[in-house]
Amino acid sequence: MNGATEVSTGAAVACLGCAAWLLGGGQAAAGRARLLLAGGSPVDNGPPGRTRALREWARIRGRLRVEWWSLAAGLVLAVLGGSVLPVVAGAAGVPLLRRLRRAIGERRAQERRGDAVIALCGALAGEVRAGRQPGEALLPAARDSDGLGEMQAAVLAAARFGGDVPDALAAAARQPGAEGLRGLAACWRVAVDQGAGLAAGLDRLEAALRAERDQRADLRAQLAGARATAVMLAGLPVVGLALGAALGADPLHILLHTSSGLACLVAGGVLEGLGLWWALRIMRGAEEAAA
Repeated sequence: MNGATEVSTGAAVACLGCAAWLLGGGQAAAGRARLLLAGGSPVDNGPPGRTRALREWARIRGRLRVEWWSLAAGLVLAVLGGSVLPVVAGAAGVPLLRRLRRAIGERRAQERRGDAVIALCGALAGEVRAGRQPGEALLPAARDSDGLGEMQAAVLAAARFGGDVPDALAAAARQPGAEGLRGLAACWRVAVDQGAGLAAGLDRLEAALRAERDQRADLRAQLAGARATAVMLAGLPVVGLALGAALGADPLHILLHTSSGLACLVAGGVLEGLGLWWALRIMRGAEEAAA
């Protein structure tokens, strides 16, 4: 029995080592040095086959994402528990974690667009106060405000070639996080059609957008404790399994190789997922209500 346990432990360690190698890269520092010294491509200091292998490895590493940790964890649990079910569960978790990663990336991009809109309003107000005309002032202000995405080129083209700047700003405002550009388009129309001061309107718009961003940040900080608590509670079953194994029991064998254990595993997994989804839904609803 001890021999089997040692074999399982050694196999698990080997799986963890392989996962760390794939996800972290065994020679990441050396690969990055080669890329820097070669101006973006691996140094050809060996046979052509080695160079092709380095390029292929760089391409594979570029496609590896954090969601593959789910499959790696499933492989480790499959070795420890002697069952294929953890591998299936780990493979099923890959698309879920990929969706979560993309949602986090979209939220960060949305926040960057919001910051870019605020910076654009402040820079444009400064250029107008310096004596430049609105169309002339928009060019350096929009060029310095990175983060607006592909619509930034359309806004710059409209300002440079005498196009309809408010329509270009309204089109750019369709991007998530860039909704403040609608207010900028309204200020632009009022300033051009009625001769009102553009700088004063931009100052008020910048102050309003900044206050809205600060309110969202404050709400997110208040909900950080609840979110951390939900994640911690979601990880308690894993801690329980580790404690059971440390006390000499074999919880994985019971969960994966007995009918009652499989029933508890399925019921616990469903309840765990529903509880985590419900907690995150409540926090998301609070953020949307505040917005």
